[in-house]
Amino acid sequence: MKPLTILKTAIAILLLQQTAFAQETKEKAAEIKYTIENCVNHFELDKATKTKVGYQYWFGDKNFTQENTLKMSIVEPGKSTHAPHQHPEEEFFYILEGAASFFLDGKTVVVGPNTSLYCPPNAEHGISNAGNTNLKYLVIKKDLK
Repeated sequence: MKPLTILKTAIAILLLQQTAFAQETKEKAAEIKYTIENCVNHFELDKATKTKVGYQYWFGDKNFTQENTLKMSIVEPGKSTHAPHQHPEEEFFYILEGAASFFLDGKTVVVGPNTSLYCPPNAEHGISNAGNTNLKYLVIKKDLK
């Protein structure tokens, strides 16, 4: 097969996938009835998920939102949710309480409350608790499915 034909075929497949994804998103939105009751989410510790290093609480997960997620993580002193990693989705962290050690592509910085941290797609990144109190932060991410 000629390179131009292969390229055209690949583009056609990508367009079909995007169309299918858009249709799936519209169908999902039609299935969920969004109300004031389910669009307001107040943090409740008893509804949080216990992890090895603290808790996480989903304010908006991929099963409710159309493509974005919002999670709060609470990490105990000296711990991290996982080792530095990378993924195709971009990601934001917003520090609410405590001190965070933020790793991005080989460099590290320690930051405090009211600081946002951006992770570009495919960048190696990680966050850990650099303080002696719980670290509380929000994670905002787009679900690529």
